[in-house]
Amino acid sequence: MPLGLRSKKKEKSKETSKLVESEAAAPAPEAAASAPAASASRLQFHTQLAHGSPTGRVEGFGSARELYAKIAEAFRIDPAEIMFCTLNTHKADMDKLLGAQIGLEDFIFAHVKGQRKEVEVLKTDDVLGLTITDNGTGCAFIKRIKEGSLMDQIKMICVGDHIETINGKNVSDCRHYEVAKMLKDLEKGRVFKMELIEPMKAFEKLEPRSKGGTLPEAKISRGRETLRLRTKGPATVEEMPTEVEEKAIKKVDELLETYMGIRDIELAATMVEAGRDKKNPDEFAVALDESLGDFAFPDEFVFDVWGAIGDAKQGRL
Repeated sequence: MPLGLRSKKKEKSKETSKLVESEAAAPAPEAAASAPAASASRLQFHTQLAHGSPTGRVEGFGSARELYAKIAEAFRIDPAEIMFCTLNTHKADMDKLLGAQIGLEDFIFAHVKGQRKEVEVLKTDDVLGLTITDNGTGCAFIKRIKEGSLMDQIKMICVGDHIETINGKNVSDCRHYEVAKMLKDLEKGRVFKMELIEPMKAFEKLEPRSKGGTLPEAKISRGRETLRLRTKGPATVEEMPTEVEEKAIKKVDELLETYMGIRDIELAATMVEAGRDKKNPDEFAVALDESLGDFAFPDEFVFDVWGAIGDAKQGRL
């Protein structure tokens, strides 16, 4: 069925295609309304700074940006100092990054900026071996370093490091796929420079350099109910994704890598949700353009995503 109802932005689609592997851990930074007042008494979360602090409480947020602002207020720090959050562990465990859903019993640990460092890298390979994610508020950081890759040989570069500049260009306000494209486009055979900021550490070290996976290793949510953060509209309390939805999300995440060169489990979850009540691929395509138009997904990708959602519903995944 032709996707005749869509209004596409093909140029942007080509610009973001075939990036280095990249993965997002949080929703986009647009502001969202606060959590519904009716559930306010249940939507209080305990939080600490990961390197050590008293316990604080946060509530009344509906987006990642609002959450970070609440945490910063609780500890009297600048929100920009928070690099990322993990759930139920103070370690920088990339499998437990806070994403778009927070279990109602989850404990939030905020990892703040620590030591700055500068590295020079001779790009001897087109593939650097980095998986990049971002926190949804303007902080792209390294989620995984592939074992045996070019970056794995440079021990100063670590999982959890925020990429602040590339060859002097500040990328602090860039999304993960933009930073990934900049690294991909660097000329092979030339030296490039990165300025990095590592998370402030307590006594334990970061997880292994290759740590970090997709849905099978890291469930989207914990507990039977979660607070779903949204880029548009209020946060809502929902049941955790069903087994069928988890299979669909995993497949869509794989399709994102195939077509766009990024891995983004939260984006995949949003796409599966958009197709939940749609009757045909045209309706699904329009829904994607309304909520995710900036990505300008190619038509063939939309068809494959629609097919993946259908396969999951029919038990073929």
